[in-house]
Amino acid sequence: MNKFYKEERLCSKKSLDLLFKKGSSFLLYPYRATFVFDAQPHKFPAQVVINVAKKRYKHAHDRNLIKRRTREAYRLQKQAGLYELLPSKNELLLLGLQYVGKEIYPYAFLEKRLAQLFKKLLTQINNEDN
Repeated sequence: MNKFYKEERLCSKKSLDLLFKKGSSFLLYPYRATFVFDAQPHKFPAQVVINVAKKRYKHAHDRNLIKRRTREAYRLQKQAGLYELLPSKNELLLLGLQYVGKEIYPYAFLEKRLAQLFKKLLTQINNEDN
């Protein structure tokens, strides 16, 4: 289950518009997380998009390095850290991870921050439900 399938990636323009127009967001440095639930048929409980600003990182190899590290940390932690703890709704979680850090951090730091981000995301979701 540690694969990162195409169906787990958020590519739909309609879903992206919904995420960034109606989604709630919070900041946990070096990430800004935006999330919203959508009632659509799905195979996985969440879809994610990872953004790194071209304005902050001019070189594509720097942006790609950050995206690769983030995707790998997400891939390894999604099952235990996110999927199993999500409320059992019949809705799809649309998640946007924007990298807002000013420097390129090592993988271990990003992995730790992503785990903290998942915990904060789940508390935000539970607060919105109540």
